[in-house]
Amino acid sequence: MLAARELSLLRAGLIFVWLGTAFASVWELHGQSLQLLTSAGIHDRSIALMLILGGAGLDAALGCAMWIKPGRTVYLAALGTMVAMTLAATAVAPALWLHPLGPLTKNVPIAVALWILARARS
Repeated sequence: MLAARELSLLRAGLIFVWLGTAFASVWELHGQSLQLLTSAGIHDRSIALMLILGGAGLDAALGCAMWIKPGRTVYLAALGTMVAMTLAATAVAPALWLHPLGPLTKNVPIAVALWILARARS
């Protein structure tokens, strides 16, 4: 089992990922985020923007929850959200699994980290 300090560092890293993803999604609102949804066939700009902002809001909420009130429920909610988003991204752009910077492959170790934290908080 990991020590409390190691679990805190793991949690801090995940908070950074979730809040950073929320920030990047909004920052790139009319760039990469919109292009990805357009390539998926979502051509209605207002729907695409609503999806991006909704996803960013969910990421921010999970990051803040991990920061303010960490616990098994939050970690499992983050894991479920990440699995759903990964499946959606795979359906939209399966080539992301082969991207050299690993936008989807990074989700495997993140899932492991979330599972470790969820088990430690049970």
